[in-house]
Amino acid sequence: MIRYALLCEHDHDFEAWFASSGDFDDQAARGLVECPFCASRQVRKAIMAPAVSGTKKTAFKAERAAQIQTLVMEAMGKVRQHVEANFDYVGDAFAREALAIKDGVAEDRGIYGEATPKEVAELAEAGVNVAPLPPAAAPVPKAKVN
Repeated sequence: MIRYALLCEHDHDFEAWFASSGDFDDQAARGLVECPFCASRQVRKAIMAPAVSGTKKTAFKAERAAQIQTLVMEAMGKVRQHVEANFDYVGDAFAREALAIKDGVAEDRGIYGEATPKEVAELAEAGVNVAPLPPAAAPVPKAKVN
């Protein structure tokens, strides 16, 4: 296995693993390598330094990643709090209520509740935009699970 640092045409950088150096070239030529940020298939190898464990740069990246994760989790918590405080909870009647609102049969308002994957697909087909509600709590750190 070989890990490559990659860049897309929009300068998004990411990493990917390949079975061999030729696998990247083959997959990129067939349009199978895609930027996870913008879905561009114009991807090229970036200049890489060898991975050396325990460097200050690695420690900084890990610390920064933890800070970003904390900020994202806080923002998601605020989104959930806002929805719970300002939208109507409709439970498992979410799909029916969302369609009723779209069709003008029910009052136009923000709602949240539960829906099955099938119901979500049906809502999307009907032109109803839905999104999952962020989790209620931050995930348990791996160190506490083990």
